Amino acid sequence: MDFKFLQELIAPAQTKIVMLIMDGLGGLPLEPGGKTELETARTPHLDALAAQSALGLTIPVGLGITAGSGPGHLAIFGYDPIEYEIGRGALEALGVDFELGPDDLAARGNFCTLDTNGLLNDRRAGRLPTEMSRELAALLRTIRVEEAEIFVEPVKEHRFAFVLRAPGLDAALTETDPLKVGVSPLKVNAIQPGAEKAACLVNRFIEQAGKLLAGKHPANMILLRGFAKLPIMPQYADIFGLRAAAIAINGMYRGVARLVGMQVLDVGGDTLADEFTTLEEHWNDFDFFYLHVKKTDTCGENGDFAGKVRVIEEVHGLLPRLLALRPDVVIVSGDHSSPAVLKSHSWHPVPTLLYSKVVRPDRIAEFGERACARGSLGILPAKHIMPIALANAGRLAKYGA
Repeated sequence: MDFKFLQELIAPAQTKIVMLIMDGLGGLPLEPGGKTELETARTPHLDALAAQSALGLTIPVGLGITAGSGPGHLAIFGYDPIEYEIGRGALEALGVDFELGPDDLAARGNFCTLDTNGLLNDRRAGRLPTEMSRELAALLRTIRVEEAEIFVEPVKEHRFAFVLRAPGLDAALTETDPLKVGVSPLKVNAIQPGAEKAACLVNRFIEQAGKLLAGKHPANMILLRGFAKLPIMPQYADIFGLRAAAIAINGMYRGVARLVGMQVLDVGGDTLADEFTTLEEHWNDFDFFYLHVKKTDTCGENGDFAGKVRVIEEVHGLLPRLLALRPDVVIVSGDHSSPAVLKSHSWHPVPTLLYSKVVRPDRIAEFGERACARGSLGILPAKHIMPIALANAGRLAKYGA
């Protein structure tokens, strides 16, 4: 929907919207004809909410297109992820509160493990502890590259944000992560002539990083991907008229929320319960809350079907705390699907629930892929969820006479 058109319809209201995003929510059965992770989970609270809601399946980018977390979140936030393309590097840096400037080039970094032949045998260095990652990031900060400043900020476990600062940098670069093991990390190459300077500087940094990390275990090398500069995005307050807050622990998701103008709240811990406590503590301060759950996606990518089921059940167990706040609109969805059977993101539409006091409920007392396929929302682009939520919250005026 055109943002200018939508802005003209925004109406003030004292209503509250909560968007609960279980990252990588959609799944697949382990066996033909079986149940998905969401269908397997025991979720009576979610099922009861589903019976009072409109259900559907959302498509983050397009039919058959597998979405990354950045585009997937932009879509469910109400943006066209093709029009507003952003790189993961910028999100990673923003997620650790790094102030990206116009001369900055950012990338998402992974500490990784190479074997004695220089081939990858673990792209995530065993998801090494965050404390070790901090120490290694401090080591990488000692690297000096002529003509540029370098910033390395730990994120969580094996991840870090890498920022290169120099005039004339272009983000049109290839990535070093081959996305599989048994091969060597790739060299950074310029995709366009204007990116040759950036490619040269980044490769010099990587070369020095390899020397510094040699002999370290399990993190003896780095991978860089998602090279990006800071994009300019329409802001939530301007488009939707909402005082919006984000509750997320992982850096990239804090970054995408900050990019669209949400206030990122500090969470006093790293558990799902801590996130719901943050929601309760700030309930009177905002109109819109985005609450992110990461571990559903982590389990999906690790092929841990049972683990993903447990995370969904944990979220379900905390749902009464959210409903006790009496929100006017609740959206439960994901940014994309991550079936454990595929061990990756996938193109499958995402189960989506939209509750409000004035919604036409589908009376389907189940929240799962096949139940959502029968819902009144149908299969729709994820970017359309926000206008529907605004309407249900009484925040859109009538169009025309």
